[in-house]
Amino acid sequence: MMPAWLRLRWLPGRRAAVALLWAAAVIAVAVVANLVGIRMLGSINQWDRWLQEQAVWFFAWRLALYAVTGWGWVWMRRRLCAREPDGNAHQRFLRAEIAAAMALVALECSLLLQAR
Repeated sequence: MMPAWLRLRWLPGRRAAVALLWAAAVIAVAVVANLVGIRMLGSINQWDRWLQEQAVWFFAWRLALYAVTGWGWVWMRRRLCAREPDGNAHQRFLRAEIAAAMALVALECSLLLQAR
């Protein structure tokens, strides 16, 4: 018999559980990567300096992630628009696209301002 807290009844479905596990795994990998980097370089200050020196490569990495995510979004949008041809779906997509673009611009502007 499984304990009640392992049943995950509070989640709306299996997809939410998988997304939650993926998010936890990504956070764990990020924490471990930072701890290993600090350990390898000897101090937090040296780790911070290395991160600043590699900022251009991290920016290129983010741009690649944005491009892949954009491609996936276009693929998903085409499929969903074919399934739901009414105008409401188009408006929902447009609002989501504007919100995502604004969030990315805000993120990159905040990173740019932190670097200066």
